[in-house]
Amino acid sequence: MDDLIYLDNGATSYPKPEEVYLFMDQFYRNNGVSPGRSGYDCSIKTGNLVEDTRKILTEYFNGTDHSRLVFSMNSTDALNMAIWGLLKPGDHVITTNLEHNAVLRPLHHMSLNNEVEVDFVPFDEKGFVNPDDFIPLFKPNTKLVVVNHASNVIGTIQPVEKIGKLCRKRGITFLVDASQTAGKLEIDIKKMNIDIIAFTGHKSLLGPTGIGGLYVGDDIVIKHTRAGGTGVKSAQRHHLEEYPYRLEYGTMNTVGIAGLYAGINWVMKKGIEKIHTLEMELTRQLVEGFSKIDEVTTYCADDLADHIGVLSFNVKGMEPVNTGTILDGEYNIAVRTGLQCAPMVHEQLGTDKLHGTVRMGFGPFNTRTHVQKAIDAVKEIVRYYVK
Repeated sequence: MDDLIYLDNGATSYPKPEEVYLFMDQFYRNNGVSPGRSGYDCSIKTGNLVEDTRKILTEYFNGTDHSRLVFSMNSTDALNMAIWGLLKPGDHVITTNLEHNAVLRPLHHMSLNNEVEVDFVPFDEKGFVNPDDFIPLFKPNTKLVVVNHASNVIGTIQPVEKIGKLCRKRGITFLVDASQTAGKLEIDIKKMNIDIIAFTGHKSLLGPTGIGGLYVGDDIVIKHTRAGGTGVKSAQRHHLEEYPYRLEYGTMNTVGIAGLYAGINWVMKKGIEKIHTLEMELTRQLVEGFSKIDEVTTYCADDLADHIGVLSFNVKGMEPVNTGTILDGEYNIAVRTGLQCAPMVHEQLGTDKLHGTVRMGFGPFNTRTHVQKAIDAVKEIVRYYVK
């Protein structure tokens, strides 16, 4: 793996900081027990780590109450908890063509039999939705607006603050999917008018897979969609109403939370702005290199203002999966190909007819050398495979 050039950070960041590996190992060896459910030292220490992680994340999002920071398996799990827990038959939802299947699929299932009505806002030629396009879609029964903070396909950062202001004015719950941005951008839910934010630990927060969560605003009520053990008030038959137990069920992924704790601490120490600046410098280098290859098409990358370090492209006359296979097999470069779990982005771009794109995504451990090798590899692919 030492020679691997990993450019699939949009899916999962890799490698993790050494501090994350060491902390997870030491934590699980010494405190791998259920958190805070018993009076012995290991359980108390584990519970303290869980609460400390809630506090760090709450501070990062500029929340007000760390008990409303709820852990889940990942952002898909978190988004499902929010969507299924907020909506009821007869409700109306507005979302966008930029969304991941973590949003599209639950909304699709809820729209079957006309139980929930869903409207979609398209993005413009640069990859951004216009907040004004939401206004004519608002209805008396609009209960929820869901927006992807940054596209996992084209990397565009959406104007969530303006969209949130429109929602706040109308008393509509605003849910933001921060899967691609948590740990990559500064996020202030108060300033951005966000009611609920969903995040995952395994991307730019540099934690492991299997951990994520929600921060739920003070006045938001998400109903139970599950029930189970919490370690608290065990004699009570009804699942607990108070947060965080309201949306947490069973023994949590404590080693995942430990990794998330170490990951976000590493990010904060390194500096979010510094990491983002590096990733965008690499993205600009990649775009500039590809611009000199006539057979390469990039998407929504003419102007990289309000972008994250994610780029989608195709090689003329080649299936994306074949480009990705060659990059892997001949150059040891790992990328993501296909629809990237966001089919409506590709339908609007027209890349669904090409079976998607090749996506490269940068992380804090990528270098200019990695980018140059990727550019050179694509040049050779064009030379040898494009006729």
